[in-house]
Amino acid sequence: MKNMTTNKLLMGAMLSMTCLTANAQVNAADSVLNSQRGKGFSVGGYGEINYSRNYYSDHVSRYSQPEEHKNDPSHGRFDIPHAVIYLGYDFGQGWSFGTEVEFEHGGNGLAYEKEDEEGGEWEQEVEKGGEVELEQFWLQKSFARWANLRAGHIVVPVGLNNAHHEPLNYFTVYRPEGENTIMPSTWHQTGVSFWGRYGDWRYEAQFLAGLNAENFTNTTWIKNGPKSPLEFDVANKYGGSLRIDNYSVPGLRIGLSGYYGHSIGNSYPSEAAGISATYKGKVAVGAVDFTYKGHNWIVRGQADYGYLSDAGQLKYMYNRLNSKSPYKHSAFVSGNAYAVGIEAGYDVFSQIQCLRQKQKHLYVFGRYEQYDPYASATNSTPYDYTAVKRFAAGVNYYPIKQIVVKAEYSKRILKSLYNNEPSVNISVAYEGFFK
Repeated sequence: MKNMTTNKLLMGAMLSMTCLTANAQVNAADSVLNSQRGKGFSVGGYGEINYSRNYYSDHVSRYSQPEEHKNDPSHGRFDIPHAVIYLGYDFGQGWSFGTEVEFEHGGNGLAYEKEDEEGGEWEQEVEKGGEVELEQFWLQKSFARWANLRAGHIVVPVGLNNAHHEPLNYFTVYRPEGENTIMPSTWHQTGVSFWGRYGDWRYEAQFLAGLNAENFTNTTWIKNGPKSPLEFDVANKYGGSLRIDNYSVPGLRIGLSGYYGHSIGNSYPSEAAGISATYKGKVAVGAVDFTYKGHNWIVRGQADYGYLSDAGQLKYMYNRLNSKSPYKHSAFVSGNAYAVGIEAGYDVFSQIQCLRQKQKHLYVFGRYEQYDPYASATNSTPYDYTAVKRFAAGVNYYPIKQIVVKAEYSKRILKSLYNNEPSVNISVAYEGFFK
C-alpha cells in the first residue's frame, strides 16, 4: 500500500509538470525525469546543425588594431554545437536515474596530468577523438511532489539560459549570447540538489564544488570556472545555488536565481601561503528571468549581474603565472559583469486556418541584448571591446512540434573605436524523446 501511494504521488508530480509545458517552460534539469512517467527506461535528446557567415574579421588582432582589419573578408562555418543523448530510468519506489551526454563541436578532447615524478611538470594527453561532456548524471529519491533529493552531476539553473538551454527554448540560432558569455553554459557541476513543487511554485537549492578563479578571463568572466583540466573536479572550496519559479499566471513563468561561493584556492595543487591562502575570490550572481507564451506570442527576457571580490589579485596567482600550467594566463579579470536581454516572436501561421489546424508554426522574432564581462576595470587599461550591444531578427519554422528551422540576421555593435560584427545564421534543430 505504501509503494502504491508513493507511485501515485510521483505520477501526479510528473503529470502536473508535463501539463505545464503546454503553457510555459519547465526547468531543463527536469527533462529526463518528465519523460519517464513511470515507464521505466527512456531515451531522447536534442541537437542542432548550424551554418554561419560572419561579415567581420576573425584575425587575432581585430580589437588591438581595428583599422587594419576593417575590410577583411567574411568567413563561414558549419558547426554542430550540441548533440545530446538523454537516458533515464525509473526504478520504482521513488528512485530514478538520469543522464545527459553531450558531444560538442567535434573537436579534440584533452586532459592534463601533473607528474610529480618529473619535477611537477604538466603533461597533456589526447584521451578521446571528440569533445564529450557529461552534463547530467544523477540518482534521485522522490519522497513527495514537494520533496526530491538529487545527487550527482547536475545542471546549475542560474539564469534563463542554464535553466532552459535546449534549442527549442530560444529563437536565436546560437544560445543567447550575453548569458553564454559571462556564465558557464550549460552550467553543470557535481553536487546535491533539493527541489520540489508546491502549488504554483517550483524551488531548488544546490550544494556544489566551488568555481576555480584560475579559469576566469577578461572576456568570459566566470564562464570557464567549473572546468577542470584534471581527471577530477577540485573541491577545496564550495558554492551554492538557489532558484525559485512561479507559474501563477497561465502561460507565464517568472524565475529568480542566484549563486554564491569562493573561487580562489579551488585549484590543484593548493597553496599553503600566498594569494590562494590570503584571498577568497567571492563570486555572487543574481538573475531574474521570465517566459510568456500566449495569444500566439512567445516572449522571454532575463537580467543577470555578477560580483567577484579580489579580482585584481587573479593575474598574480601561481598557476596563472606558470606558463606550463593548463590554467588561464590572460590579463586582469573584472570585479563585475552583467547581461540583459529580451526576445519576442509572433506565430504568423496562427492566422492561417489550414496551417493552424496542422499545428505548424512560423514565429517572426526580434531579440536585443547587452552585456559586458569586463564591466569594472581592475587596471588602468580597460578592455572596451568587451562591451557589446547585439540585435537579431529572423524566423523559427516548426514543421512538427519537435523540429525547428531557424534563420536570422544579427549584428554586434561595439564602441566606436572598433568594427561592428554582422552575421547571417541558419540552423536545423530537434528535441524529443524516442522511448
